[in-house]
Amino acid sequence: MAMVMLDEVTPQGVAAVLETWRGAGEAFHLLALLPESEKGKVGELQAVCRQAGVALGGALFPQLIHDGALWDGGAVLLRVTASPPPLLIEKVGTADAVARVCGETVDCVEGNIADDANAALFCIFDALVPNIATHLDGWYLSLADRVRYFGVNAGNERFVSEPCLFDSERFIADAVLLQLLPGHPGACLEHGYAVPAQAITATSATGNSIVQIDWRPALDVYREIMQTQYGVAIDRENFYSHAVHFPFGILRADGEVLVRIPVALGAKGEIICVGEIQPNSMLTLLDARAGSGKAAAALARDLAEQGALLAGGDLLLFYCAGRRLHIGAGLGDELAAVARETAAQQVAGALSLGEIGGARSDGYPLFHNATLVGVPWSRP
Repeated sequence: MAMVMLDEVTPQGVAAVLETWRGAGEAFHLLALLPESEKGKVGELQAVCRQAGVALGGALFPQLIHDGALWDGGAVLLRVTASPPPLLIEKVGTADAVARVCGETVDCVEGNIADDANAALFCIFDALVPNIATHLDGWYLSLADRVRYFGVNAGNERFVSEPCLFDSERFIADAVLLQLLPGHPGACLEHGYAVPAQAITATSATGNSIVQIDWRPALDVYREIMQTQYGVAIDRENFYSHAVHFPFGILRADGEVLVRIPVALGAKGEIICVGEIQPNSMLTLLDARAGSGKAAAALARDLAEQGALLAGGDLLLFYCAGRRLHIGAGLGDELAAVARETAAQQVAGALSLGEIGGARSDGYPLFHNATLVGVPWSRP
């Protein structure tokens, strides 16, 4: 595998990278990460790959990451070897699609790895798919620990439905892109947030909307806690600008804390989050500011314990877009800390709109917000 950052996406530049990789004499295909501003280049990228006979999968993200900074242009190109081509599955957002998507996912895994083989399943969802956690549950019920699960959400920060996933022929929304990686150790996820003592309950929740907290309208309770605990006055106009700093944490029995960033309000005061919330989930409000500066060291420690990142290797990094909003000018420091703590030769990736990774306790795939996702990507 290999990773290349292109400052500019041109047919000539992409073709040159593919030709260099072809010279290594090993069969490969391409995963491409593009910022939303480069969506007009997807057709050119598809044409180059078709002409070169190279299978393609890719996604659009708000921005890219490279050299400790955010990029609005260019592309991160990932060479994938010893793996089946990426699988793009359409129309995944409805309840009746879950069984179909699960069947295609299971076929992809079972048709490409032996029963005793180690592998990771890298998934990229359209961020506006409303039932991502339900899909993950279905995969685990069918595949259990056959693979290590990790992934991210693609799309735009306007949360408007637009095409954001592509392969050699299609450029679509409401989809998931799957890349099976035999022999890959998977990813590590960290957010670094401490958990306050106060707990509340989502007594009514539907999909990614919290309707009631402790039997009262969700917005009323959120507003009261923000005022009394943090001295912040919330209204509909300033909701998102403050909520990104104070996301919900879902408290799991195994000690895992799943972050859910509120992004909008419904007409009746329901709080809409990125990611599903099960009814009667135990919640707390997290102070995102308190987690800044801790996640990079924790991520490096997790990668070291996993034995996944070899000295001099590259690191594919996904960084939650909501986390970027609250950390502000500290983003560069945190990215620099990731590079320093992991000792990676190159760190590149994208801003994500939700993250996916296994629970520390059992490998069960969980949907996260506000995390850093570190994916070892070895150098050729």
